[in-house]
Amino acid sequence: MRKIELTSAIKLELELRHKKCRDKRECDRIKAILLCSKGWSAASIAEALLLHETSIIRHVDDYIDKQKLCPVSGGSESHINEKQTALLIAHLSEITYVHTHQICSYVKDQWSVRYSVSGMNKWLHQHDFSYKQPKGVPHKFDEEKQAEFIETYETLKSSVADHEPILFMYAVHPTQATKVTCGWIRTGVDKIINTTGSRTRLNIIGAIRLGHLADTVTAQYKTINGESVIEFFERIRAQYETSGSIHLILDGAGYHRSQIVKDKAKELNVVLHYLPPYSPNLNPIERLWKVLNEHARNNRYFATAKEFRQQIDKFFEATLPEIADALNSRINDNFQTFSFAK
Repeated sequence: MRKIELTSAIKLELELRHKKCRDKRECDRIKAILLCSKGWSAASIAEALLLHETSIIRHVDDYIDKQKLCPVSGGSESHINEKQTALLIAHLSEITYVHTHQICSYVKDQWSVRYSVSGMNKWLHQHDFSYKQPKGVPHKFDEEKQAEFIETYETLKSSVADHEPILFMYAVHPTQATKVTCGWIRTGVDKIINTTGSRTRLNIIGAIRLGHLADTVTAQYKTINGESVIEFFERIRAQYETSGSIHLILDGAGYHRSQIVKDKAKELNVVLHYLPPYSPNLNPIERLWKVLNEHARNNRYFATAKEFRQQIDKFFEATLPEIADALNSRINDNFQTFSFAK
């Protein structure tokens, strides 16, 4: 068997490819190449991989001569050339197709090359594409302002005294309407969930202190306006009665910036820090609302508004205090940052 010498970079690349690979045959080829580079004999590799010795020799020769790692049935040689491959990767990085056959049609129209759906699926996996949901990004967000806010926040966090809590505040408006979401269901079974289109909704303002989620402050209001925000500020001050300045991070909604709200905040020694526009990713309390849905709303049918309200109240009064410590790794200031959507 011929010898192979691999650089550290190529070894790492092969190891990463092996980790991502779903085709056992390709995995065997990669392992054969790596073991050969370590000086293993063809017989030893064949015994370790439970393959015939001639197969190991062929795998090594294919890699040395043609850099081949994929089995023939998986399309070891792409139907499109290197330049076309680069162009297709760039195109797929910009355009998100829902169905594989659409990509097959695009390739056929561009280069008169035919792919089967299964063949294109293999091509996609081989070039590090996976079928997943894109992340929505507010189209008006300002990348520079978000970066400035994070820098300002880090400075604030490192400079405040222990008796000066930093809170994140935001409102949520859960509705009684059934929120149908994905979950584990037996194959071939259509799980039925009663639904309602009721427009009953709650207006809840919340404020969290990271690392102290059991002390979350929440209140429900008929409507959210300057008066309800002022009342909520008073609740926060009552919760942190013995604290010094309370640093409150909130969005720039009009009722948050009204003069009466600012005056009340100053009276209560609550320092307001406004988030940049369109920056829900910089407010960790948004993650708490997702947890609220998971525990109180997802795939749940509420026959009455009373039942709906009781379930929401139960989350804040019983469930959240119980699971608060377990949420610290999920609800934190490890902010998600975005680049401009394309």
